[in-house]
Amino acid sequence: MHLADYHQQYSPIGGSLGLTAMFAILPLLVLFVLLGVLRMRAWLASLISLAVSVVVAIAVYSMPLGDALNSGLLGAAFGFFPIMWIVINAIWVYNLTVETGHFDVLRRSFAKISDDQRVQAIIIAFSFGALMEALAGFGTPVAISSVMLIALGFRPLKAAALALVANTAPVAFGAIAVPITTLATVTGLPVDDLGAMVGRQTPILSVVVPLALVFIVDGRRGLRQTWAPALVCGLTFGVFQYLSSNFWSVPLSDIIASLASALAVLLFTRVWHAKESYVEPEATADESDVDGVDGGGGVSTTPRGPRGGGDTAVATRPRADVGAEVRDTPMEVFKAYAPYLMIIVVFVLATRVPAITGKPPAKPGQSGTGLEAVTQIINWPGLHVYNASGKVVATTFKLNYLSAAGTLLLIAGLLTLPILRVGAGRALRAYGKTLDQLKFAILTVMLVLALGYIMNESGATTTLGLLVAGAGGAFAFLSPILGWLGVAVTGSDTSSNSLFGALQITAAGQANLSATLMAAANSSGGVLGKMISPQNLAIAASAVGMQGKEGVLFRRVIAWSLVFLLGMCVLVFLQSTPVLSWMVVGS
Repeated sequence: MHLADYHQQYSPIGGSLGLTAMFAILPLLVLFVLLGVLRMRAWLASLISLAVSVVVAIAVYSMPLGDALNSGLLGAAFGFFPIMWIVINAIWVYNLTVETGHFDVLRRSFAKISDDQRVQAIIIAFSFGALMEALAGFGTPVAISSVMLIALGFRPLKAAALALVANTAPVAFGAIAVPITTLATVTGLPVDDLGAMVGRQTPILSVVVPLALVFIVDGRRGLRQTWAPALVCGLTFGVFQYLSSNFWSVPLSDIIASLASALAVLLFTRVWHAKESYVEPEATADESDVDGVDGGGGVSTTPRGPRGGGDTAVATRPRADVGAEVRDTPMEVFKAYAPYLMIIVVFVLATRVPAITGKPPAKPGQSGTGLEAVTQIINWPGLHVYNASGKVVATTFKLNYLSAAGTLLLIAGLLTLPILRVGAGRALRAYGKTLDQLKFAILTVMLVLALGYIMNESGATTTLGLLVAGAGGAFAFLSPILGWLGVAVTGSDTSSNSLFGALQITAAGQANLSATLMAAANSSGGVLGKMISPQNLAIAASAVGMQGKEGVLFRRVIAWSLVFLLGMCVLVFLQSTPVLSWMVVGS
């Protein structure tokens, strides 16, 4: 029993893709204008944009109301599980460490690596965030690294902006390279070729991102004074991401690169010190973080005095441990790191040990093995959609109760409770507070995913993709934009690759371009849409306790997204020409 058999059509208005696309893009335009221009709260902007997407689906694409609403329900369900399920448990683990005081220990431990917060931003937002992306993905690194930065004294919105901008270069290989394996599945291209090709694009981005982070923290002065550790971090990450994706292991690319970059910065800061040490000043009454005053540059640094071979920093932001040197015992330091070490151990075991990982069911009604033994693949009730070729559009919902990244985070948190000496009652109360803290973020993400699914199921997203794909030889330049658009809508490089992967290689064939290059460009361009995705904006704002300020965040990161995207477009275009064709896999 289903509501209707809906057959997608991609140019319903006068048979014109261009004219139809003007209507197809309306939900996104409304969303970004409400967020970035009118500064509307994210959940309300998402709700209004969702209503626009329903109207477009019905009025332009002739999608039955029932199918439009049902598509939205499927998207909303996906928004909660697995996406917000990850964030809820990640923030719960963090809240536990805050309540027990162990996060202060962690902060002091990070501060010992470098007392310069520009360097701390590189290590936490980029290297540690990349490790979290490698293990979990789906918003986890943004949630965890942003709150870690706050614990180090960063202002909330600056911490969120840093986490969002940093969450770029590692994304294509995130969650043990799920975006790459998904791309291989939908395109039929070898996963090793795709991984190698992406590994010849995103490493170049990784060199630039840490430099952008120190600029966000302290403007041109920060770039001038701390370009060296930023470059060491980015170059090391890029080199090891390239080596791993091309020669060692595609799934382990981010894990290897993130650990190598963190170690490189740690060793470099043993012999290098900036002339001035930067610490965030305390905001004054008329210098509100909400108003965006701290958005890079203009914040005073503190000159460093003699310190043997280096200098001594004097903090200008009051902190709980200022005025007396706090010495943490090795056991206290271990407890502070325990939740994150446990996360790493649990994810490695769950994703790299075949007997534990198991295999998921191939289709509805089948059973999996290992952690996937209880996984269910459900045909979404009442929703049957066919594309223009008559093929069924995927409308299944996966309930991987045990193998979901959010569940693994929950397990890691539970295993850490005895180490932190947290009882069941206290843990439950912390979980309740976490749910209350994230209630609007949960609503926002569910609404945004509902919007994305309505656009996908109605055919609106494909309309936009076909319009870009019809650019002929210029498609090499526009290809990353398609991936960027997909991630901006869905918040996921994996989803964008599922959506546009096959379209990329079809367009490549029409334009006589490398299919591997164009498919990889979808993923590499997609990572740059992550920071402006309403889903990730909501996660970041909620993680730092700034719900409703998603529009402020959007304005802070949109320029970085567009500048990086332009660079990726130029790189892919040059790779399609004799200038850089030697970089293309199989050339």
